[in-house]
Amino acid sequence: MTISVVIADDQDMVRTGFRMILESQPDMEVVADVVDGEAALAAVEQHRPDVLLLDIRMPRMDGLEVTRRLAGHPTSPRIVIVTTFDLDEYVHAALHGGASGFLLKDASPAMLVEAVRAAAVGDSLVSPAITVRLLREMAPRTTAAGAARRPAEPLTERERDVVRCLARGLTNAEIAAELYVSLSTVKTHLANVQAKLDARNRVEIAAWAWESGLAATAP
Repeated sequence: MTISVVIADDQDMVRTGFRMILESQPDMEVVADVVDGEAALAAVEQHRPDVLLLDIRMPRMDGLEVTRRLAGHPTSPRIVIVTTFDLDEYVHAALHGGASGFLLKDASPAMLVEAVRAAAVGDSLVSPAITVRLLREMAPRTTAAGAARRPAEPLTERERDVVRCLARGLTNAEIAAELYVSLSTVKTHLANVQAKLDARNRVEIAAWAWESGLAATAP
């Protein structure tokens, strides 16, 4: 399976670098790279990519608005935000807007490739630095605004363990290793948690963990 990707960033060097990294992979194809949000929407409509790599601050339409417009549509690509700002308020909003992953622009090429592959199969990868710092920053604001939503059903203790690991930025494989369970078990637990929380992706699960205080509790 070849993963089709659109890159949206107003910096020529960033687009060129991302294209070179992704096209060096045998299972990836960059079908377009564009300089602003409106062009990103047009490229998505034309090419129907699997993944959209999206900057936040761009001319004409920013990445946050692009994410909002694409959220919820069954034919929309998975969105991975790639930003310079690890504690930017725009990233907070994108987190709840349906983005599947977040990377800093200084992330390694290997992490960029992993994030695209994860997004393509419905998973997500978030830079650990963003997960911990961003969501910690976010938790006090949400607590002040009101209590985190309650899950439709209580989480089991094992589900809570998995969510704590996820909120620290661990991948599914790292969670499996830490909890001494199989990768399929981790995926099953996360699917159950996602249903109970009515979350769109694992990023929203991590956000809920920090908002509810679960991420700060001992396992």
